[in-house]
Amino acid sequence: MKKLIALVSSAGVMCAMVWGCSESKGRYMDLSTGKTIEIEKDDKTGFMVNEATKEPVYIYVDTKKNDTIYGKTGEVINGHVVYEDNKYVFDGDEKLKLSDEVKYKDDDYKMKVESDGDVKIKNGDKKVKIDDGERKVKND
Repeated sequence: MKKLIALVSSAGVMCAMVWGCSESKGRYMDLSTGKTIEIEKDDKTGFMVNEATKEPVYIYVDTKKNDTIYGKTGEVINGHVVYEDNKYVFDGDEKLKLSDEVKYKDDDYKMKVESDGDVKIKNGDKKVKIDDGERKVKND
């Protein structure tokens, strides 16, 4: 594991020394256009916007962290983007409650991911709790 970390660190240093890589250039990709952009928060709406055009960005990807982000809130929405009618859409506008913790509810299925990473899932009569990597299953 240490060798991998050292290799990654060396690659970052080499990028900066040889090619003059910039940490911010090309960091964000607008999923609507597929182009790399710079992002800023609009003071009036609170939405994330394309810095150059000032147009709202619906969904974008942080290419350094590999996170997909919802432009209205700036919240990470990994796993909640679907491709429909030739465009990417956030499938949780109605069902997903974004905050320090993530909650998802659909009929008998409920999932909660707490800010500390603990997960609770209820699917009908079955409950699953993952706490510090330990999984517990309970049937009612």
